[in-house]
Amino acid sequence: MRVLVIDNLVSGLRAGAIHDFARNFLRDGDDLCIRSTDGTTPIAHMLTNATDFDLVVASGGDGTISSVCNELRNSGVPVLPFPAGSANLIAANLDIPDEPSALARIARDMHTEKYDIGQICYEKNGERLTNGFAVIAGAGYDATIMRRAEKLKDPFGPMAYVAAAVSEPNPTVAHFTLTLDDEVLEMDGIAVLVINFAEIFPDFSITHGNDATDGLFEVVIIKKQHTLELLPALFAAFLDSVGNFPGRADAIEVRRSSKVHVQADPTLEIQYDGEAVGAHTPFEAFIVPGAINFVKSLHI
Repeated sequence: MRVLVIDNLVSGLRAGAIHDFARNFLRDGDDLCIRSTDGTTPIAHMLTNATDFDLVVASGGDGTISSVCNELRNSGVPVLPFPAGSANLIAANLDIPDEPSALARIARDMHTEKYDIGQICYEKNGERLTNGFAVIAGAGYDATIMRRAEKLKDPFGPMAYVAAAVSEPNPTVAHFTLTLDDEVLEMDGIAVLVINFAEIFPDFSITHGNDATDGLFEVVIIKKQHTLELLPALFAAFLDSVGNFPGRADAIEVRRSSKVHVQADPTLEIQYDGEAVGAHTPFEAFIVPGAINFVKSLHI
């Protein structure tokens, strides 16, 4: 079996775990190639001959894994997300464990399923950029959290995002103009989230009935204007498995669309899969149906 590992050396808190995976995975005759980056070498350069391999293992945070997925979209090459970041939302949504020997068994079993991914287009420093995302892209309060969490990831791990959220009690309120396929929607709020996978903590999903194989985003407008006002609605979402807990509708609006254009007044920061990109609205996102062939766990 020929396996290509893309390893982000500076992701998260799991340095060296990919080598434990290799020791557990390798059998006689296997060919395992590890290509590492500290962010200097672009991931795209390390994937130039990825179609020559039976499997690509993407080791890093959600940004790293999304970049690998974007480069391999519609290639058919199976991708195993190796959770080596702080949040690891892609792995969580696919019920993939973080223990190297378990990941090695999953890789050897090679049960795969095709999933949608998203692409986000925006301008930065006068240049038009397009990036892939697997979980969530958005603008506003969420992007502020991602930027502030960067400095907190080393000491706090996943809790860095909670600390960053609490540190911003009064998020900027903007007037959003959203084009959802052919529908135009205007609404005030603190953030717009374009969701492919909805789980953001174990057993905690922003939306209910999420399906990353249906060719549609869930577009969420967060309407509450103060962090303390938002928290009860988030707890309601945690407690409510069907999505009709009283007060939830006052906090968020959920729509479905395959293509989204977001404008905001005032302009707001943009993020995708936990990466604050240093750019502002407007942005456009569109779904790429069934574009990535994820290796997933059926049982451990």
